[in-house]
Amino acid sequence: MSDRLRAPDDLSGITATQFRAAMRHYPAGVTIVTLGSAIEPIGFTATSFASLSAEPPLISFNIAHTSSSIEAMLAADSVVVHFLGEHQQHLAQRFSRSAEERFADHSLWTTLDTGEPVLHGTPLWVRATVFRLIPIGDHTLVIGLVTRVFDNTDDQPIAAPLLYYNGAYHRPTGLE
Repeated sequence: MSDRLRAPDDLSGITATQFRAAMRHYPAGVTIVTLGSAIEPIGFTATSFASLSAEPPLISFNIAHTSSSIEAMLAADSVVVHFLGEHQQHLAQRFSRSAEERFADHSLWTTLDTGEPVLHGTPLWVRATVFRLIPIGDHTLVIGLVTRVFDNTDDQPIAAPLLYYNGAYHRPTGLE
């Protein structure tokens, strides 16, 4: 196994538009990543979340270099990743808007003792320390070491996760 990163030699003429159009047809779970900041809370919607390792417990997600949250993410020591349920499409839409609107409604969130904002009503979230940041293409891959898991799914039954597919939010069928 190699740890080296290699730049692609041949992009094969595929444009960003062609690539995005193809990727729209791959459904993804919707998460919201939040982090503390000296100025204001930061958060953004991410559909690139992945579980990487159980031992140690590692997760990952990507953030675009053009994101309004990139500078705060690069400076952050920790994050909270919220796994959205189908009932939380309003949160996904809120955190896809302009940065100043995301935390405008103080009734939607509180702050952990470690400084990260946590969204109310999210039955499952994980807190992670930033383990590694890897600039790759037009994004940065964030790898986090999970330090806390909040799982309230027994008390708040969640019918289904919120999915993003072909430019819209969806509820998967057949999960009952």
